[in-house]
Amino acid sequence: MHSEQLLDKKQLRLAFDRAAGSYDQAAVLQREISNRMQARLEYIKYHPDVILDAGSGTGYGTQQLARRYPQSRLIAVDLAQAMLMQARPNTTWWQRMLPLQQHTDYVCADIEQLPFANESVGLIWSNLALQWCNDLQHTFAEMYRILRTDGLLMFSTFGPDTLKELRQAFASIDSYSHVNRFVDMHDIGDLLLNNRFSTPVMDMEYITLTYDDVISVMHDLKAIGAHNVTQTRRRGLMGKKHWQQVIDTYETLRRDGKLPATFEVVYGHAWKPHDPRSILTPETRRQLGLPP
Repeated sequence: MHSEQLLDKKQLRLAFDRAAGSYDQAAVLQREISNRMQARLEYIKYHPDVILDAGSGTGYGTQQLARRYPQSRLIAVDLAQAMLMQARPNTTWWQRMLPLQQHTDYVCADIEQLPFANESVGLIWSNLALQWCNDLQHTFAEMYRILRTDGLLMFSTFGPDTLKELRQAFASIDSYSHVNRFVDMHDIGDLLLNNRFSTPVMDMEYITLTYDDVISVMHDLKAIGAHNVTQTRRRGLMGKKHWQQVIDTYETLRRDGKLPATFEVVYGHAWKPHDPRSILTPETRRQLGLPP
């Protein structure tokens, strides 16, 4: 990732910690995409024994996975401790000891550095978390490392057209980074292949939310912790004149009385194969030091 796109992980963790209490009320899009990912699992006949929810947030996806795979052990991982605390079921210690209750572990960690043993997970599920990684190449390498042979990685993330209206509005005032940057779907597919995943399946769709005003757009983004945390973001408060200019530019995009906020949603899944050489080009095998 280019330096102007690097995320400040300390600020990212703080933003999500602060948003934990308001997240569920505002995360309409996140829940919808999780539902659509779950629908895709209908076509995959696979029953993992251990499931990792990478970037689990307040646990909506974790709960869905628990219902779908009642015999599996779940691990919910998130960068923000407050999100994990929100996700934990409100049960007493003796209820958690009951044998019929599914076992879920909650781990506060960065998904770019997964604290798990090699080949210890059967399914990695990640809903709208990969866009918060600085080194996607390394993140996929970590996921490949902990996946068992024939294990599945399934994820969603945001593509480059996400919040294009907001980016356009801020571009009218200065050249600072006001909106996080997102990786193209084809580049994500290439990264999966570079990390020896079996032929990935990638697709995308546009989802447009509508708002009454710019303040509502910003309020929703703040409520889910989706602040601009790029290291080249503008520091300090923006003046009234510049803020009005942002609003005026955004207002030119109003259609049918509403302001659009576009999200390019990228979906992908890939398997960890028995023989990684079978899906690598000769050049990639050479770079990895593998025989032809």
